[in-house]
Amino acid sequence: MTLYAADTSDPEKARDLSADFSERLEALLSEFLAEQHEAISDIAPAAAEIVTAIDELTRGGKRLRPLFAFWGYLGAGGDAQATDIVQAGAALELFQAAALIHDDLIDRSDTRRGQPSMHRRFESLHRASGWHRDAPRFGEAASILAGDLCLSLSEQLFATIQPLVPEARTIFDRMRAQVMAGQYLDVLEESAGPAYGPAEAVKRARTIVRYKSAKYSVENPTLLGGALAGASSDLLEQYSRFALPLGEAFQLRDDVLGVFGDPAITGKPAGDDLREGKRTEIIAHALTLASPADQEFIQSRLGADDLREDEVTRMSALLESCGALAATEASIAELSEQGLAALDRLTVTPLARHGLRTLGLAAIRRTS
Repeated sequence: MTLYAADTSDPEKARDLSADFSERLEALLSEFLAEQHEAISDIAPAAAEIVTAIDELTRGGKRLRPLFAFWGYLGAGGDAQATDIVQAGAALELFQAAALIHDDLIDRSDTRRGQPSMHRRFESLHRASGWHRDAPRFGEAASILAGDLCLSLSEQLFATIQPLVPEARTIFDRMRAQVMAGQYLDVLEESAGPAYGPAEAVKRARTIVRYKSAKYSVENPTLLGGALAGASSDLLEQYSRFALPLGEAFQLRDDVLGVFGDPAITGKPAGDDLREGKRTEIIAHALTLASPADQEFIQSRLGADDLREDEVTRMSALLESCGALAATEASIAELSEQGLAALDRLTVTPLARHGLRTLGLAAIRRTS
């Protein structure tokens, strides 16, 4: 039995539904990780630190992916009080945690949400404990294991959904493969650097955005929720037309924040993507819009180990002055319009449409 009548777009009821789902999600994650902590402690108490770190990383947050799954589920006629969508949402959160842990290690990021990233956390633990050998190497090794454990726990939790709709299993498995492929393409793009040239840079950057982030942030969670509720193939196609462009706009907004975001809000230093050498769409636009001399500066200094703060400032200003920032904002606006127009055509209840619209707007208008 659903919590409210379905055919309504009452914002207060939609907020209550989201809040109730989020509370149940938090409770399930907390209980599940407490069980894992106990199980690992039985192996050796010292090993349980890895679960403690995962637990702290997964607390709070926007719960964007589980909520897209929840509203996709309701849009396909799912019961708001069902447990399978909560299990799926928790599995998505653990997969997200794995992606964050590994991404921070790959990017050599020092912070995550204003706190030390996982590898820095374990590096600090090594130093504070006065342990032997190399602290950074210990931090890297521990973060790889923490990310791997998150992947394992995500699958373990997803497998508790019974009965599991075959289409939902297909979406979940495909999502994980897409993220790994997108992450590899991201690493490849950074490593190839100038060798690839600027001609197809925007196209390559958009492919990375799509598979590394957009699909698993918005599209696949919405599809997963719909599939769990028995959505028709037509409705799943409608979900994709709405969710994929909004997912791409979501990641492009993240790319803008990675250069121009307020550190007090994002929890990361301004210009962090430039230090990490991220070849995002905004960089791709600059490689075609900037002067030859400025293009050479970007190609030679982006992500350099000895990149100076004045060079970060210069590169940030250049991205704005050459029109790369404006071009990226235009892409965000175009994708947002495309996704929201598709949302208006969804054959779902007004309540589900309102829930999805609220989430979509939060994703593309975010400041952190």
